Amino acid sequence: MNIFCLIVLLFPFAASAADTDYRLVIKDHRFLPAELNIPSGSKIRLLIENQDATPEEFDSYALNREKVIAGHGSATLYIGPLDKGRYPFIGEFNAATALGAVVAQ
Repeated sequence: MNIFCLIVLLFPFAASAADTDYRLVIKDHRFLPAELNIPSGSKIRLLIENQDATPEEFDSYALNREKVIAGHGSATLYIGPLDKGRYPFIGEFNAATALGAVVAQ
């Protein structure tokens, strides 16, 4: 198999890795925005930027995702495709204030 055939065969997988990028900020131990609306049935890339000096853990049982983000750091998660619904998440290190949800519509 030559290299051209390999590229043609793999291109659809690379193009569908994530349909859209979304951004979530952690500031003052809160997620901004607290509710992130995404289209249902699409895979997204979620960039989480922690603007606080302390680490935070993005944790979602509903999304089956857990990631520690260092203070003044960032992380990327891939989510979906999701059915329509509300998928809550918390910042496990500041669970009283760091609350949010992904809403697939």
